[in-house]
Amino acid sequence: MTSQRISQGFVITTAVAAAALMLTACGPSQPQTQGTTSPGTNSASPSTTPASPDASQSPSPSSSGTTQAGPALCKAATLSAATDASGGGAAGSVYMKLNLTNTGTAPCLLKGYPGVSLTANADGAPIGAAATRDESTPVADVLLASGQTGTAVLRYTQAANYSDCTLTDAAGYRIYPPGDTASLFLPQPTSACSNANIALLSVGAFQPA
Repeated sequence: MTSQRISQGFVITTAVAAAALMLTACGPSQPQTQGTTSPGTNSASPSTTPASPDASQSPSPSSSGTTQAGPALCKAATLSAATDASGGGAAGSVYMKLNLTNTGTAPCLLKGYPGVSLTANADGAPIGAAATRDESTPVADVLLASGQTGTAVLRYTQAANYSDCTLTDAAGYRIYPPGDTASLFLPQPTSACSNANIALLSVGAFQPA
């Protein structure tokens, strides 16, 4: 009886030890399972990288859609024209100030060069060449409140200075404000050349008066 109990205890002890060894052998498999998930985590990081350009581009539509309201360009219908010959003259040329005044009730913007030509009458076609641009003065934003004036330097060269000039009487100037297809007529009789290759006029950009 005693020997049987000892042998049975030995068997039980051996079985427990074997089970412990099996549990110990199964233990290292868990870190291996965790190691297989780490590549999946690293591979996910590149997929998040392309998302950042999209986020940085998202504000662009709102910024491009932003507009700033401002006064409209001055139109011939709400302007009056006059000249001031106080600029004097030199070498057969007369320098004058071409003044455009806002006669409307709302502010308007006078920016750039006017179109100027000599004409036979208020409704007549231009005579000769239109004014060339004098770019010695930079273009400026000239904001005209009601009653305010913008000015540009207009030069007229005496037609008699050109031996090949075909002299023609002009009744005055036709003036197109910058960006406008309508015009103003400024009565000022003078001599013109019907030759289209002779430029008697030059004009600068508008500046505050």
